[in-house]
Amino acid sequence: MAAGEAASSTGATAVAPVALVGAARLRPGWVLAGLATAAAAGLAGMVLGPASLAPLDVVRELFGSAPALTELQVAIVEQRRLPRVLLGLLVGATLSLSGAAYQGVFRNPLVDPYLLGAAAGAGLGVTVVIVRLGDGQLTPAFVPIAAFVGAVAAVAMSYVLGATGGRQSTASLVLAGVAVTSFFTAVQTYVQQQNQDTVREVFVWILGRLSTGGWHEVRLLAPYALVSSVVLLAHRRTLDVLAVGDDEAASLGINPHRSRLIIVAAATLGTAAAVSVSGLIAFVGLIVPHTVRLIAGRSNRVVLPLSMLFGGAFLCLTDLLARTLSSPAEIPIGVVTAFLGAPFFIVVLRSSRRMGVAA
Repeated sequence: MAAGEAASSTGATAVAPVALVGAARLRPGWVLAGLATAAAAGLAGMVLGPASLAPLDVVRELFGSAPALTELQVAIVEQRRLPRVLLGLLVGATLSLSGAAYQGVFRNPLVDPYLLGAAAGAGLGVTVVIVRLGDGQLTPAFVPIAAFVGAVAAVAMSYVLGATGGRQSTASLVLAGVAVTSFFTAVQTYVQQQNQDTVREVFVWILGRLSTGGWHEVRLLAPYALVSSVVLLAHRRTLDVLAVGDDEAASLGINPHRSRLIIVAAATLGTAAAVSVSGLIAFVGLIVPHTVRLIAGRSNRVVLPLSMLFGGAFLCLTDLLARTLSSPAEIPIGVVTAFLGAPFFIVVLRSSRRMGVAA
């Protein structure tokens, strides 16, 4: 009888988390707050800068009602600031959503979108292209392609190496990601050491930037970000079920390994596309999802969509800081996010240890 009661208790414990997260709902108030924050950040990005503009005039210009800007101001808004703001919103939303998905898959709040080697792969791809084509043959199209291919290749290698008996576990994937990251970083360092005349150009890209962002980059990123976000948002319930473990998920009719592959592939696609147009911008995929989780709840049905909205706003505001703090010069946006993210990471690490979360 006691054994039966124990088994019943164990079963209740296993299913309870599913019932808890399944009951979570995305409140309209949070959605409105996220949309308002993203809109405010975008407007600030278009209004503030070396040439300050009146917010109401910018809004009128965007919606085509009683334009009040000069031709020069219209050119500044439409050709410089608007595409840069949209690119910041897209990159921030994509990195934050991918980070939230990775954290859900690996059940660890310390995970970011670069866990499986996307950053190292992109860095190596860009380094090789700059070294090989640095003498006047390099065109703007080559760098994003090289970064995208390198990031996807690194994650694919991590996933293959992480196979254990034909099946991947979260622990083996993490270890494979560490190994692939170390290998790609070592190769990149060697290539740079052999071609020191290109070091500055490589580091400009590695530190992250939206300064060259234009309509071309927006058009390049948008379809990949759309596909990635649709797939990840469609699997937000699955992430909640995976949170209780593979065995429990399988008992509820979910194939954990196939689901994990789909989610990791979609998150990698978005991350690789974002990195290809913006360089390596660290901590966005860590800071935003964890903050959302703290203030809005732990269910991925809530965390993923809100991470998109607040992630876009966060990077847009960070880019505003990067281009105004030392105006007319610009601080690399990766430096600003690292400055904000490093202490945040320490806080998350300490709180995770107190809660017994494995780092």
